[in-house]
Amino acid sequence: MTKVTLKKSLIGAKPNQKATAASLGLRKIGDSIVHQDGPVLDGKVKVLSHLVTVEKA
Repeated sequence: MTKVTLKKSLIGAKPNQKATAASLGLRKIGDSIVHQDGPVLDGKVKVLSHLVTVEKA
């Protein structure tokens, strides 16, 4: 399990980054979500790496 937290604003982010954050369920700064580990999550985190923090949950 991996905990992903949005740490920076999506204002000014590219449309694909906003869509990726929405697909993870991250809307506002401070929103956190716990997901299963996997290659899909790894790809999404890579797109948002400068906006999120990732922890093992």
